Amino acid sequence: MSDNQSLRGFVENTERQFPDEVLRIKEPVSKRLEMTSVVFELDRLNKSPVVIFENVEGSDMPVVTNIAGNRSLLAHCLNTTPADLPTTFRDRCQNYIPCEVVSKGAWDEVVLEGDQVDLTKLPIPFQFTVDAAPYITAGQITARDPETGVDTTGFHRLMLKGKNRLGVSLHSRRRMYEFHRRAEALGQSLPAAIVIGNHPLHYMGSMVYAYPPNVRKYEIIGGLFGEPYRVARCGVGDLEVPAGAEIIIEGEILANVHEPEGPFGEFTGYASYRSTQNVFVAHRVRMKRDAFFHSVVSGMSRDHILISCITREGEILNALRRNLPNVRAVHVPHKTCGAFLAIVSMKKIADGEPKMAMLTALGTELYTKHVIVVDDDVDIFDMEDVMWAVATRVRAEKDVFMVPGVKSAIIDPTSDPKNFTVTKMGIDATAPLEDGFAERLVISDEQRARAREILAKANVTV
Repeated sequence: MSDNQSLRGFVENTERQFPDEVLRIKEPVSKRLEMTSVVFELDRLNKSPVVIFENVEGSDMPVVTNIAGNRSLLAHCLNTTPADLPTTFRDRCQNYIPCEVVSKGAWDEVVLEGDQVDLTKLPIPFQFTVDAAPYITAGQITARDPETGVDTTGFHRLMLKGKNRLGVSLHSRRRMYEFHRRAEALGQSLPAAIVIGNHPLHYMGSMVYAYPPNVRKYEIIGGLFGEPYRVARCGVGDLEVPAGAEIIIEGEILANVHEPEGPFGEFTGYASYRSTQNVFVAHRVRMKRDAFFHSVVSGMSRDHILISCITREGEILNALRRNLPNVRAVHVPHKTCGAFLAIVSMKKIADGEPKMAMLTALGTELYTKHVIVVDDDVDIFDMEDVMWAVATRVRAEKDVFMVPGVKSAIIDPTSDPKNFTVTKMGIDATAPLEDGFAERLVISDEQRARAREILAKANVTV
């Protein structure tokens, strides 16, 4: 079976082409806190390699993490540049490609059932001192709509509660939440499979939210690969899962059962106590004989947030371009939790266009609650440049508007705890169109190049 769609293939390809972007750690590390601390320290040093912990105490299974914390590596997966990544993503994920069903998955080498199932033997990290337990963070839950039979896949945090029991929060309240609600209405639990160890493009595709209800997430992921995504049937609920995955946990999300879940160190940078408090029971585990465990570092790590940034940039850009072709780009910064702030660059040609852009962006993405629109002379990837535009071009009495009572994420710490709504805000930081507004000081590319030449001769590294 070709490995180009697997996490294993991604790691091997990265190590071969970009050896400096794979860090193998042979030092023994604890499952408790240490792996998280290492990745955050790399973040602090502005480094984001794929990290492989080869010697995890108490386990023979290596842990692979930080596969999604590097824009350059993700751009390479899509054969594009970091600057064009959101646009390429937006275009590719609208090219739905039917799946290829293969007879057997790579994960079907070891099968554990009944009393053999013991999730506590997996090297599941305990990431923050506030966490209620170790969490499976890279597990993608796959399930089918009980009414239509269309499947979906996506991230949901999974709290280790016992040998075969996981706490689940379906707090996005999107498709999986609705599938479970529909199963409950029929008096049934929801058959589901947890998939661990997928290619980064799987994660990008799984985080697309705006698409037709009859389209499978796997068809979107196939569009990102540019070829049919290979899936194989597992042993629960007639479900198909990625053929190249490392580990499959088969089971069900119980109907009408709720147990405490959390707190968990969320992407907001806070401990989240809010949860739908669902329960997943595992009936069977399948894995590769030499499986490695994939974990996403939680909290505000790039590993946890960057793909959210890119997918939201693509989603918002896609919505904006329908009516505003003069929109240049969108940036959702990692440092604003990869969700809550979107910055839009546009060539304003008429008054009112920035407000159109803000309303569209706020209505497109549930989690986005602040939008700043700037002129195309502002570098939206440079927060200092963005804040300069806010400081010098915003007239608060006319350029700031608020929309109260808008649905938001339940784990947004500012949302109303009863109905999970927030007040969303737009800031027009574009310069007025009328003549006479202050002229920006600029240094040309030619002048910058000459400056670098002068500095280099003065032994200044540039």
